[in-house]
Amino acid sequence: MPVFIHDISTSVPPFSSDQQHIREVMKKHIGTDRKTRALIHRIYTQSGIEKRHSVIEDFVPNQNGTLFFNGEVKSNPGTATRNQVYETESKKLFVDVSRQLLADNPHLSSDEITHVITVSCTGFYAPGPDYEIVKALKLKPSTQRFHVGFMGCYAAFPALKMAQSFCIADPDAVVLLVSAELCTLHFQFKNDIDNLLSGSVFSDGAAGIIVSSKAPKKQSFELTQFASSLAPNGEKDMAWTIGDAGFDMILSTYVPDIIRDNLEPAIQPLYDQYHLSGKDIDYWALHPGGRSIIDKIESVLELEHHQVSASRDVLAKYGNMSSATVLFVLKRLMNSKLEHGQNIMSMAFGPGLTIESSLMAVHHPK
Repeated sequence: MPVFIHDISTSVPPFSSDQQHIREVMKKHIGTDRKTRALIHRIYTQSGIEKRHSVIEDFVPNQNGTLFFNGEVKSNPGTATRNQVYETESKKLFVDVSRQLLADNPHLSSDEITHVITVSCTGFYAPGPDYEIVKALKLKPSTQRFHVGFMGCYAAFPALKMAQSFCIADPDAVVLLVSAELCTLHFQFKNDIDNLLSGSVFSDGAAGIIVSSKAPKKQSFELTQFASSLAPNGEKDMAWTIGDAGFDMILSTYVPDIIRDNLEPAIQPLYDQYHLSGKDIDYWALHPGGRSIIDKIESVLELEHHQVSASRDVLAKYGNMSSATVLFVLKRLMNSKLEHGQNIMSMAFGPGLTIESSLMAVHHPK
């Protein structure tokens, strides 16, 4: 039974700043010596990012921030304080994206939604965002609710697998899936290379999709197959743990090389099952974890620039919003002019080092 992504909506917080300004903020507050300031300057300048959004004002030129920077005074808030901000602000994004999806699909009644799946790795609370969506959208109390938590940047794919399974099991199922990540709440006052790299790319945002087995009446994506892979040597190079002062992210400089070395084994199961090769993939919806990751994949697979341009555009305009980012990339492709039957390979990377991928086909109504 075919299962489709009908629509994709996105939302970002109201506060944003260009990457050059954030670079100077970092140099001011964690550039303890000339060498560190030079390193920060190089990392930010070469990031491929132009702008990032945040739920807090600490990185905005107006200097109204209170969580990390209160004028010239620096503070390092504890995990509870950061999570309180997450609970307040993430609810807004989860609900906003959900409302957008219903508003953009007037043919879809809220009573038709059978499942809600929420995704996030940047905070916790209960009752959770799945509950908030059901309450805010006045969905049926019997709506089935699931939360995919703390899996990192690849978490949209396990959620998509769940949505596909629900729709195959029940032809009448309509799944609302929303990811919201508030990565900037976990900024760390550390100047080691791992923290400098993570601080240069992460941002806040949310994205949601509608999934069902009903054939859409507009351009959409058919979910065809998924594949998972674990890199044998990446466990210590990308990790996400809870500390006393927020969540601690390990993002080493070796990640792009680990992805490069394990890329072909990760996608070969898809190629084998559908008797495809790389030449049969028209577009690549890559999670833009950083510019060097896109560069490595483009080089190894000998891709054309236009095949990964959606990922580069999302990275430039939004940065890395963890699990929500790949949905921004898919939305960019869905809103472009595509041909029926074209193949899209979507892929994301996360702690482990885990590589998740999905093959999708462009669907046009008959």
